[in-house]
Amino acid sequence: MKVGFIGLGNVGAKLAGSLLRNGHDLTVFDLDAEKVAEFVARGAGQADNAAELMRDNDTVVTCLPSPAICAATVTEMLPEVTAGKTWMEMSTTDETVMKSLAGQVQAAGGSVVECPVSGGCHRADTGNISIFAGCDRPTFERVLPLLTTLGRRVLHTGDIGTASVLKVMTNYLATANLLTCCEALVTMKAAGIDLNTTYEAMKISSGTSFVHETESQVILNGSRDISFTMDLVKKDIGLFQKIAEDAGVPLEISPLMVSMFDDGIAKYGPRELSPNIIKRLEDATGLDITAPGFPTELVDDEPEEEGYEVIPTGRA
Repeated sequence: MKVGFIGLGNVGAKLAGSLLRNGHDLTVFDLDAEKVAEFVARGAGQADNAAELMRDNDTVVTCLPSPAICAATVTEMLPEVTAGKTWMEMSTTDETVMKSLAGQVQAAGGSVVECPVSGGCHRADTGNISIFAGCDRPTFERVLPLLTTLGRRVLHTGDIGTASVLKVMTNYLATANLLTCCEALVTMKAAGIDLNTTYEAMKISSGTSFVHETESQVILNGSRDISFTMDLVKKDIGLFQKIAEDAGVPLEISPLMVSMFDDGIAKYGPRELSPNIIKRLEDATGLDITAPGFPTELVDDEPEEEGYEVIPTGRA
């Protein structure tokens, strides 16, 4: 299978790297010529535009920063979509946009898989990230070998749209975890508790979470670098809030989280690293929430393992 990949950003470059590392016939396209050149030097092919990539490959994977950019890219590829072509969308996107774009690709004879990822850039780098896949079952089974190269745990979520909704939900939960970790760390510092001890207490307790065990480390290091920015968090939690509003669910925590990130963006800018939402409390208290011994960036310390399909509890 010849695979094209569009979008060599923080996550996309690592996902594309997994394909290249595992011997897939890969051609890439990105507006950043330097990123493309890096992949070409490693053995990838190069395309000049998205339409060319769809024309010359069996499957095209996109990993792009917004629904609008995704829509523009699909529009460019659409004239080259024919029977046997597959589009795989790995971004966190809007369900309505995804369904509309999928319908256009399918009408042209192509297959579509929405397959957003979860688990952080460090796990995308090792092929150990988790993947949600929304599509019909025959298409899922056909692309499963590719998905299990890109990630370790692959969950078939149902029809197109279901993966987008579930991914937005998980990003909402991760953001809630981040905000509570920030409040916990600042409060413990203010109460005179050692932050290294605080980190371990949180980690070994019922209060731990994936976010604490990863993002709290780069918060305490001071780098705050998880290759994710405040504007992207705002996009994701905004999508979750819209899902709730459309479903008539009167959420209380979600609107507060949106307003907190609105404030963070107003103070520090949309491209500020998302863990620096803690600066709102650092600035308010005058406290420095750093501690020695924590890494500058996250590294996946688990070896790359063969991926597999996750079967939901209660399903045969």
